[in-house]
Amino acid sequence: MAEETAAPEGTERAAAEGPPPRLRLSRRGTAVVGALGALAAGGCVWLVFFSPVLDVRAVAVTGTAKLTPDQVAAAAGVDPGGPLARVDTDAVRRRITGRLRRVDRVEVWRGWPHTLRIKVVERRPVAAVAEADGRFTEVDAAGVRFATGPAAPPGVPVVRLVLDQAARDADAVIPQRELVAAAVRVAGDLPPAVAGKAAAVEVHSYDDIELRLDGGRTVRWGSSERGPRKARVLTALLGHRARTYDVSAPEAPATAG
Repeated sequence: MAEETAAPEGTERAAAEGPPPRLRLSRRGTAVVGALGALAAGGCVWLVFFSPVLDVRAVAVTGTAKLTPDQVAAAAGVDPGGPLARVDTDAVRRRITGRLRRVDRVEVWRGWPHTLRIKVVERRPVAAVAEADGRFTEVDAAGVRFATGPAAPPGVPVVRLVLDQAARDADAVIPQRELVAAAVRVAGDLPPAVAGKAAAVEVHSYDDIELRLDGGRTVRWGSSERGPRKARVLTALLGHRARTYDVSAPEAPATAG
């Protein structure tokens, strides 16, 4: 028979005694630990939300072109000195877009430890509407009028109403604001290479819109419907020398002159 190997004396004693007892806090110790944890949490809350340690010391603005960072910071309405954690970023976004119509989109976030950061995207004009007082209103691709000045921005076609008698008689059915909106849609459908050559979008009636290009060239556009298709056809036609381009029926375009 094989001899049995005796276990070391210390091993037998440890097995007999079982696992070491777990460390247990008394009720008083548990209360003390809980109080210390609550005190630490409260201190953190006070430090972040109420103390001047992490206050707002700067408002950093990026993305401006026509606007200035100071204009955006003023519209944000955040005064330096308050805790950064307590700034309502959603409210800041609403204030900026509500006060500055030139702003299309806004991002606001906290740049710890002391900076509120704002990034704006300004609206891009696709047309400038000639007003009765001689001023020009910039309009973006969504039809939003966001700025008015004494001159049209460079590289943007000017929308002019040159209504024929039938269009004036039909004002109750198709008001002038809808005709202007149709012209803005036409301008918005133009690719940049063509828009830069378009000096004006003239509206004679709802289905008689024309582009005035540089060099005295004219584009008969028709209505604002099927704008992207007409824009593609016009881009191809401009490779041919002509005085007049007709894309009012894009399936059967024509040139003359």
